[in-house]
Amino acid sequence: MIMKKVLSICCLVLVISLTTSCLDSKEAGADVKLVTAEEMQSILEMEEVQLVDVRTPKEYNQEHIVSSQNIDFMSPTFEEDIKNLDKAKPVILYCKGGNRSAKCAKKLKDAGFEKVYDLEGGISKWKHSDKLKIEVRS
Repeated sequence: MIMKKVLSICCLVLVISLTTSCLDSKEAGADVKLVTAEEMQSILEMEEVQLVDVRTPKEYNQEHIVSSQNIDFMSPTFEEDIKNLDKAKPVILYCKGGNRSAKCAKKLKDAGFEKVYDLEGGISKWKHSDKLKIEVRS
């Protein structure tokens, strides 16, 4: 009798933990897709996309992906600046290594943007590949 109760409780705990962990994993990703440089190029060719460099203007001026716009994630006007983006159009974000763009992606999803992509590893990972067109100032 006690074994049946213990077994029932264990099964109940297992079901609850599996259910809540599945819900948490869906919310954590919030539909932000990490993309490679190849995937990013495909998306840019197929859709009208807003390509956003979230680094500082100084970093952006040194090198950036061609046709990107600069919205500094660390700027005090960041919240206002993202209002100029179209929430219905896909957004691809990138920074130097991926940390700032990941934080920015979460903010954009929270603000109601429908499709948000994040360049895996940032510009540092891809700048020496032939997959991205990067403009460099000397």
